[in-house]
Amino acid sequence: MEPTGWRRRGGSWHLLVSLLLLLGCVFRRDLAQTDDGGKSVYFWETGPWGRCMGSDCGPGGSQSRAVWCAHVEGWTTLHTNCDQSLRPSNQRNCFRVCDWHKDLYDWRLGPWNSCVSVSSRASGAPQPFTCSGGEEGIQTREVGCTLKSESSPAENAICEYFEPQPRLEQACLIPCPQDCVVSDYSPWTSCSKTCGTGLRNRVRSVLVPPLFGGSICPNLTEFQSCKPGPCTGPEGMYSLRVGAWTPCVLPQTRTTRQAKRRKGKGQGGAKDPETRELIQKKRTRNRLNRQESSSWDVQVGYQTRDVTCVHRNSSGVPRNLCTPRETPLTIQSCVLPRDCQLSDWSDWSSCSKACSDSDSPGGRRERRRRVLQWPTGEGAECPILEEREPCELQADAVMPCAVYAWRTTEWSDCRVDLLLGQQDRRRTNLTGLCGGGLQTREVYCVQANAELLKYLSDFQEKDKAGQTQRQPKSSVPPLLSVSFHITATRPVENRLCGGPVPNRSQLCQVACPVECQVSPWGAWGPCTFESCNDQSAKKGFKLRRRKITNEPTGGPANCPHLVEALPCDQPACYGWRQVGLDRCVTADQKPCGPGTQLVRVQCVNSDREPADESLCSSAPPPDPVACQVPCSRDCVLSDWTVWSICSQTCSSKTVEGKQMRTRSILAYNAGEVTAMVVAWITVMEGLSRVPKFPELLGGAVCPNSSSLQEVRNCNEHACTVYHWQTGPWGPCTEDPSSAPLNSNSTGAVVGFGSCYKGVQTRKLMCVRVNVGQVPPKKCPDGPRPSTVRPCQLPCKKDCIMTPFSEWTSCPVACDAAGNAVKSKQYRKRLVIQAPSNRGQDCPEALEEERDCQPPQTCPGFRWKTHKWRKCQLVPWFLRQDRPGAQENCGPGLQTRALSCRQPDGTQVDVAECLQLARSMPALTQRCQLPCQDDCQLTNWSKFSSCSADCVGVRTRKRALIGRSKKKDKCKNTQMYPLSETQYCPCDKYNAQPVGNWSDCILPEGARAESTLGLKVTGDVKECGQGYRYQAMVCYDQDGRLVETARCNSHGYIEEACIIPCPSDCKLSEWSNWSRCSKSCGSGVKVRSKWLREKPYNGGRPCPKLDHVNQAQVYEVVPCQSDCNQYVWVAEPWSVWKVSNVDLKENCGEGVQTRKVRCMLNTIDGPSEAVEDYLCDPEEMPLGARESRLPCPEDCVLNDWGPWSRCRLPCTRSNGRIRAAYTLRSPSAGRLCPDTTEEEPCGLNLNCFNYFYNITDWSTCQLSPNAVCGRGIKTRMLDCVRSDGKSVDIKFCEELNLEKKWQMNISCVVECPVNCQLSEWSSWSECSQTCGLDGKMWRQRSVVQASQGDGRPCSSPTEQWKPCPVRPCYRWQYSAWSECRVESVVCGHGTRYRNLTCVVSDGGGGEQDNGGQVDEELCGGLELSVNGDKRIRLKEACTLPCPGECYLMEWSDWSACISICVKEAGVDFGSVRVRSRAVLAQEPENLQLCPDQAWESRPCTGGECFQYKWLSSFRPNSSRPLFWCQRSDGLNVSGGCLPVTPVMDDSGCDPPCVPPTSYCSEAGLCMCEEGYTEVLSAGGLLDQCAPIPVLEIPTAGDKKGDVKTSRAVNPTLTATAQPGRSGRTWYLQPYGPDGKLKIWVYGVAAGAFVLFIFIVSMTYLACKKPKRPERARQQQNSRLKPLTLAYDGDTDM
Repeated sequence: MEPTGWRRRGGSWHLLVSLLLLLGCVFRRDLAQTDDGGKSVYFWETGPWGRCMGSDCGPGGSQSRAVWCAHVEGWTTLHTNCDQSLRPSNQRNCFRVCDWHKDLYDWRLGPWNSCVSVSSRASGAPQPFTCSGGEEGIQTREVGCTLKSESSPAENAICEYFEPQPRLEQACLIPCPQDCVVSDYSPWTSCSKTCGTGLRNRVRSVLVPPLFGGSICPNLTEFQSCKPGPCTGPEGMYSLRVGAWTPCVLPQTRTTRQAKRRKGKGQGGAKDPETRELIQKKRTRNRLNRQESSSWDVQVGYQTRDVTCVHRNSSGVPRNLCTPRETPLTIQSCVLPRDCQLSDWSDWSSCSKACSDSDSPGGRRERRRRVLQWPTGEGAECPILEEREPCELQADAVMPCAVYAWRTTEWSDCRVDLLLGQQDRRRTNLTGLCGGGLQTREVYCVQANAELLKYLSDFQEKDKAGQTQRQPKSSVPPLLSVSFHITATRPVENRLCGGPVPNRSQLCQVACPVECQVSPWGAWGPCTFESCNDQSAKKGFKLRRRKITNEPTGGPANCPHLVEALPCDQPACYGWRQVGLDRCVTADQKPCGPGTQLVRVQCVNSDREPADESLCSSAPPPDPVACQVPCSRDCVLSDWTVWSICSQTCSSKTVEGKQMRTRSILAYNAGEVTAMVVAWITVMEGLSRVPKFPELLGGAVCPNSSSLQEVRNCNEHACTVYHWQTGPWGPCTEDPSSAPLNSNSTGAVVGFGSCYKGVQTRKLMCVRVNVGQVPPKKCPDGPRPSTVRPCQLPCKKDCIMTPFSEWTSCPVACDAAGNAVKSKQYRKRLVIQAPSNRGQDCPEALEEERDCQPPQTCPGFRWKTHKWRKCQLVPWFLRQDRPGAQENCGPGLQTRALSCRQPDGTQVDVAECLQLARSMPALTQRCQLPCQDDCQLTNWSKFSSCSADCVGVRTRKRALIGRSKKKDKCKNTQMYPLSETQYCPCDKYNAQPVGNWSDCILPEGARAESTLGLKVTGDVKECGQGYRYQAMVCYDQDGRLVETARCNSHGYIEEACIIPCPSDCKLSEWSNWSRCSKSCGSGVKVRSKWLREKPYNGGRPCPKLDHVNQAQVYEVVPCQSDCNQYVWVAEPWSVWKVSNVDLKENCGEGVQTRKVRCMLNTIDGPSEAVEDYLCDPEEMPLGARESRLPCPEDCVLNDWGPWSRCRLPCTRSNGRIRAAYTLRSPSAGRLCPDTTEEEPCGLNLNCFNYFYNITDWSTCQLSPNAVCGRGIKTRMLDCVRSDGKSVDIKFCEELNLEKKWQMNISCVVECPVNCQLSEWSSWSECSQTCGLDGKMWRQRSVVQASQGDGRPCSSPTEQWKPCPVRPCYRWQYSAWSECRVESVVCGHGTRYRNLTCVVSDGGGGEQDNGGQVDEELCGGLELSVNGDKRIRLKEACTLPCPGECYLMEWSDWSACISICVKEAGVDFGSVRVRSRAVLAQEPENLQLCPDQAWESRPCTGGECFQYKWLSSFRPNSSRPLFWCQRSDGLNVSGGCLPVTPVMDDSGCDPPCVPPTSYCSEAGLCMCEEGYTEVLSAGGLLDQCAPIPVLEIPTAGDKKGDVKTSRAVNPTLTATAQPGRSGRTWYLQPYGPDGKLKIWVYGVAAGAFVLFIFIVSMTYLACKKPKRPERARQQQNSRLKPLTLAYDGDTDM
């Protein structure tokens, strides 16, 4: 509550504020036009331009926009407040864009500019930046709208109408500069001189080139002078250097000289015509033999080179200063270089895609050109000879492409046996299986639109024919008028079809037959006529019947007989049935004495059904039954019980049926005399006179015990039971009297016949039970079954097959001799629909084969080399001035012709060999025409024969020719050996296994052909004994790989192996059904299977363990126990046993007993005694009763009748009664007790409510012969009394209670589908054509994955076996020779290498250099080395002259390195590099050295390296040595961060590497001021961490906050701490005098108080409170006993 004064002051305050606001508004209005500076506060605001409007497309449109006046604070005001002279325009002309402008205008995109740093772009100047992987940047480009036809700019709005403006800038990354990284130096070379002053060199190579502006590479060479010693003699100062060969040219005067020679020959004299003709024929024959090709023109020219004398300083000097020696060759023959010459391009070929299909990729077309002149000499190589480009055909003139689709045959019959497990196969009869099964089909590929394409093709042919005959052309084929005849399509190769392959198997259902179930036999009916319409017969039949309790398959016709008959006499169609007896009535209305009882009857027919009483008029009704109404002193007997069940169903000579009934004594008579009196009367008058003396007996006496029981015969008919017995229905046959169902239909489907109504018949005979067939007249005609019934004939199905597929292509195979090998081709067809119902059968031949037509010649081409021509020298006029030249001898060049041949020798165009044959042989070769001084020798002879392998040697020889025999230099056998010796070849071979064992492979013939290519794993042929293979390798005596046939081996070692067969889970047989859980009403019964054997080797898994029933598999079904199935049967009461017997009266209190038994209840009544526990103990009648036996003259009542039923609902206001009637009236003066008794109805005492109870669903029940599939779940209704007891269902049915439950539902038991695999494919080609590691594979695929408890796909889907080992032959270069410059010291020379055939095992390792073998073994290989077809056996080289500085050869390419920063995750690509370093020999020539060189090329998959500084100490030195090392351990220069390592001279070991660290005088690593040492686990300095220090403001400091600053060394003076103000001081506990400061004591006291407070609070918080006893008892009551749950052992 606010004070009143405050409220008043508040009201005054609000008033004051309102006045001030009002004055402010007035003042603001006066100053509305200007601000403080005199500028207007209003300005014009414009909206965006609207859409360009206009009637015409183009620049004639107009667009408008909104213009308004606004205040600087953002609100809108009147236009008059703004300056009208500054008002913007609200309309302008524009370009109205239409849709067709899209083809005229487009965006023009400029190139992206260089990447600009974001920091420099923002500030306008480069900022200092530490690069860590890359700097973020932005690059821009120019984007504008242009008119495409003129490339002129246009308004951007035009292009924006169709497409948004492309982006003008994008993010980019500026890589960090990458410095050049070089390797470590190589060792020093030896001194370049043996005396005097020379140089030593050491070189290094470039590992990473400089990139992105990084520093250039340092010098790759380091020089060091050396002085081996003084020179003893004159040092060689001059060298003879050979220059390079000049280009090859033709002699300029060759044509003139030939003309002069021909002219001179002509003047010399003409030959005779015969001589000329002979010469011309010889020239023609020589030209034909050469078979020269126009594809190359080899011209022989010449080339020269210079030989000069040079000084050690590389300067030229006169030739005479060089030491005289043999002059090298300065002129030689050569092949004139000719560039490759090509013809013009041919026309483009037709498009490879000759049809129209938008889904498939486009076609390609190609063009070619021929080689007119192949390059010779050093001529330019030929460019590409083929070009390809994509192409598309016009859709309106092209037929559609062939469309391929999958097709399937019809499903096979459903087979259940495919789903059976091993255990089921052994114990199950496979003939009657039903339920879930598997059916299969074949899948094949067809051309889906073959009929359409054929029609279009025929239409085009007709159209062309019509055009030829000048008939009108139809532009569109009349497709709508085409009717196709649908037939099976020809199968094609499966590879042509794409998309998912249809399923080749599916689950199916075989309907389980429902066996007919019948009820028990009913009671025999009365004797009746066979037909009540004809009652002339004297004999009739008694019938008994039973009913069908289910719906069997095929209807009632498949059930057993339902009626049995007994012949009988005195038949009648209608008769009287006794219902009951009325009360005994005496004659003349006397109170007691003899009387009669009227029989209550009902007229019934032969089926015991009620009928009109008039129908029974022919039969007299039963007569009244004599009875006795006892007088007051007479004996009283109870009524007779009902007759018992007949002991026999029929009678014979030895067996008769009997029935019995009994009654009991209810009261004795009065005045019973002694037995002597009775005996005297009996003797005198006879037994029949005893009742005539009642005055003596005191009343009618009770009969003896035998008279209380009566027995009569029953079922007196003979045991001759007859019935009709039927056989099975025969097949449905055609009924000639009926017409076909489709006789009026047209266009029947091909392959299907007509369907008819047919008839079925069956046998019928009369059978006597236990005897056999009897004449038919013995059986009644009434229940005679029919023997004929109509049926439906199934439509017959003919066999439908596909046409034969196309013949497979004929493989072209040739033998070693070049002859064609015979082969075969095949075609097949498939059965789409199998025949049935008498349809047309399928032909037997599904596959056909035929011999292929062998080709006339095997394909292949080879080079044919012709004879070498004469060795051609350089023309003499060109070399006659050369020193030592001779006119007719010396080095030259010779050529030869080549031709292309087929294997049969036929000559073909050279282009075929160029494309398909081996590399072209050489066209030229060097030759030597011997001079007179040259040594001439014969060719080598063949090697001599060896007497035995591996023993001795063999030789070959040659000899000197002519004058060479006399020359001494030719006799030098070292220079010109005349014989060669070599060891005889050794044919000893060593075989040994190599590689791993293959998979275990079953023999090919053991594979079972399963249905349609499907194989179920676990078949007998999928396991068992197989073989595994290991390759054999064969080596010769030199360890070289040879063919395995040399070792008499077929290439394999075989070893038997076992593929273990899978074993399914095995369970026990079904246990017996348990007893129904309830003896009355609905319960459940259970049966189980237990685990006998676990699965192994991929067998079917076991079902999951049921922990409740502790069984592997169990079934639960509901069961119904008939509440009246077992009933209590009580015998008549025994004679009274009276206690305190009055001998005169024989009455009073007494006891009666009777026997009570539990008996099986049948339709005829209780039949046999069973155990008492089967009956309801609550319903058991009393076996003894105590009551008072009436005395004579007392009233006698019969036993009480049943209680009446209480009316529902059960309340105490309702009651029930029971009644009795008087059997003997009392004497005068005595009364009868009440004949009715009533009691109230009490719920669950004598009155009950009833309701239905539904049971749980059973497990899915299958037919006994079914494995899986569709089944049924059932449940039952149970009638439950209100006290919870199950009672007979009739109690609920009588109340008409609602039944709202579904009692049966369908269910599915998942089928155990085993994994189905396809057949094994053929073995693949060997993975390697040669070597040790070759493998062959074969695969199979999963056709059907396992389902349910089926066997899983554990079998391998891939198998391999080794290939036979074959030697790997290849061409291989030898190492380059040293650079040879003939006989001189230096200059341009040549280095050589050889091409040899080597053999290896194909391992490909570094040691796999192979062994040299004969070149014949590589004869079938393409002449190439590592894929390079350009064979180079020599190349130019340079041999440096003494003292010359030169470039080394290129280093090897470095490893592929990624330009990256691993921490930042940035990668700029990969690169590899090589370099050439400089070598120098003379110190004075270093200025003349060429520049070092390097080159790089991109690569992929480079490794990302890191670089770091390392250090160590030199021996005997305290100065550490630092170097940069790459992460792979390679020492490099460059790559590490450009920070000079701290050079530590104090000798800290290890050196102080962390930043801000230094080595102290004591040799320890310490941290600089403001940092503290952080040590590692080993006690070494790990890092220097900054020390946080509090900055305390002084009194003059206005800032009141506390900041953190870097620490300094507190031992330094204030003057030694630069940058420190006087206001900053540090928390020091000691003062200048060395004593503790006052605030230290205050802090200590506060800390102590705080510590005491914390300890106290901790104690109070942790102290346990004392709990009351009641709470403890409550807690104990909540404790639960520990229970252990057993979850079952799956292994049982």
